Order: sequence, then structure tokens, then C-alpha cells
Amino acid sequence: MWKWIIGLIAVIAAATGVFWFSADKDTRQLLANMPTDRNVLFWTVAQRDAAFRAMDALPILAKVNIIEAGDKVHPLPEGQPLNIDVAKYMADQRTSGLVILQDGKIRLEKYGLGFSAQGKWTSFSVAKSFTSTLVGAAIKDGKIKSIDDKVSAYIPDLKGSAYDDVTIEQLLTMTSGVRWNEDYEDPKSDVARFNEHKAEKGMDVTVSYMRKLPREAPAGTKWVYKTGETNLIGVLVSSATGKKLSDYLSEKIWAPYGMEQDASWLLGSTGHEISGCCIQASTRDFARFGQFILDGATINGTSILPDGWLAKAGTDQIGSGVGKGYGYQWWTNSDGTFAAQGIFGQGIFIDPKRRLVIASNSNWPKATDPDTVGQQREDFYRMVQAAVDAEG
Repeated sequence: MWKWIIGLIAVIAAATGVFWFSADKDTRQLLANMPTDRNVLFWTVAQRDAAFRAMDALPILAKVNIIEAGDKVHPLPEGQPLNIDVAKYMADQRTSGLVILQDGKIRLEKYGLGFSAQGKWTSFSVAKSFTSTLVGAAIKDGKIKSIDDKVSAYIPDLKGSAYDDVTIEQLLTMTSGVRWNEDYEDPKSDVARFNEHKAEKGMDVTVSYMRKLPREAPAGTKWVYKTGETNLIGVLVSSATGKKLSDYLSEKIWAPYGMEQDASWLLGSTGHEISGCCIQASTRDFARFGQFILDGATINGTSILPDGWLAKAGTDQIGSGVGKGYGYQWWTNSDGTFAAQGIFGQGIFIDPKRRLVIASNSNWPKATDPDTVGQQREDFYRMVQAAVDAEG
């Protein structure tokens, strides 16, 4: 609710300034820091603090589809409190929300940056793992025949491009061999430019941008992280199912599993969900998604995914060469753990052995910094595991 209040006031204040002096101090501070341009990568820390809790209400971005929750809520009962001190970690990470589940019970739940359990925070690339899961669901539903199918069979506008011979699995593992620059600090990189691309008439903006990229390696031979390719996956799923991605997520997972709140999915300029990014949801519901995956992606005792899907999705399929493995849009570790990760510190960490889920939302000083806050988060995961192991 706070998110919607901020968004509404921001819209009104931007237009008239009428409510500036009547708003409380915290709201006025947030309004003062709201960004006025669309390029998230180059907002200030203060602007991001204000905007990440209200991305789906910002006047410059506020085109979303709602991911509807159902009538029943999947319970998260209180478990034994985990005996760890997280205050310094949360301060160093600039954490807004942290939820740790074990066996589906809350072992720890803390909030910062003025955020709360009722608020919703942006996911950034955590959304990639949601999108890849919907590919599995579409295969189980018979809407996609096989991950060996060519991408262009589902997105005809890619015919004749470098993606013509790329398979769905190669998109999932980011091994298309198509050239891409994901440098978050370079305003001329592909990741900085592709959402602002002017689409060809009648074509999705991502498809219009990606179909012009050149090949740099044979398909299936080289791993390069490409947010644009996850956006293609979303277009593919919508094409195959004939449904909006947000509706399909609601139908397959959000409503039947019992997410607590409606979520939203930010749209690109041509009206399709930005499927490599930008689901706005509560930290608890991000944790519920991790629990859903940990429990085998089951609804009423039956998995929505094909047999063996999660075993491949959550294990290294290619070897990224960056210290971690990569499955189907999940980052993987050699100990059997895997994670969804987004820039500025968003994450869902899953440890099947210990039945652990750690969901976190943050606003790091930089989009990505693997040697400092990134490593700090990895160390925190290890600390939680050690604390659980110490309990015997």
C-alpha cells in the first residue's frame, strides 16, 4: 500500500506540486529523490532508494501488467529464530528485505531502508528464473514441443537473423553465440540501450533490437550473460501459450501456490513484459517462489514442470567461466545450491540439502560488484549454512 501511496503522490506532485507541503517528512524525502529519466543504471543511490519500492508507479515507467494472487495464501509459519546477527550485513548491503526460510518456516525476517513486509521491491534479473520456469511449464502444458526447437519457430520475426539457428535451450543457457555487451556502467552497451530502442512497426521492441545483432561464435559454444535473450524467452512463451506472461505466471504459480499479494511486471515500450527484469513483489513472496522451487514446483502434489527439469535448471549446463555455473537462468554452485540474482543486490538462494531459502532485496551502491558486496553476500549464505549445521 505504501508503494501505491508514494506512486500516486509522485504522479500528482510531478504535475502540480500541490501535496509537497502537506506530505509527511519521509514521503517528501522520497518524492525529492524520485528519478525523472528512464535509465535505471545511472540513477543515484538516493533515487534508487525511492524508486525501487515504486517502480510500477513511477510516471516515467508505470506501464505494468498485474500478476494476480489467489484467494488462499501459502502459510509461512514462524520457526525457531536463527541465532545470527544480521545488522551489520544488512547495513553493508543496504538491504531493504531479508527472509530466511527452512522447511518452509520463517527462521529470520528483517527489513531496512524504511521498507516493510507489506511493501514490494523490484526484482531486476531475479525475474529471469521466473521466466525460465514458465518455459518448463509451457513444455509440460504441450505449448512448446521441446527445448531443442528453434527459437525462430516461435518468434517468426527472428527468421533470417543470427538467432535463426539458435535453440530454446541455448537461449536458456545464454549460449546463442550472438554478440552482446552487458556492461552496466557503459551507457552505450546493449543492456543500456536495448529497452530504449525504437521498434520496427508491428514488432516487439526486444525482437526488433536483437534480430540485428551479429554472431560472434557458433551457437552452443560460448556463454555470455545477455538480459536481452531472457526478454526473447518471454516473447517466446507468450507466443507459444497465447497468453500474457503475467497471466501465465499467475495461472501456473502465483495464484495456485498462494502468493500473498498481487505483483506486477514492468512492460517494454511495445507492451510486452520485460521478462529479463522487473517483477515488483514482496520479499515474502520472493521467498515463497524459492520454496515453490525447493519443493519441486508442485501444485496440489503435481509438478508444473517436466520430469528432470529442475535437475538441469539448477545445475551447471555450460560453464560460465566467472566462478559460478549457469543452468536454465539460474546461477549454480558446485555444492548443489543455486540462486536467482539481480543487479543492486536482489536474490533468491536455494539450498536443497539444508532445505533453505534466502530471499533478499537491496540497493547496492553499484549495479554489480562481485569482489565486495557480491562476495559479502556469498559469505553470508555460507554463514547461514554454518549456523544451521551447528544446530545439529
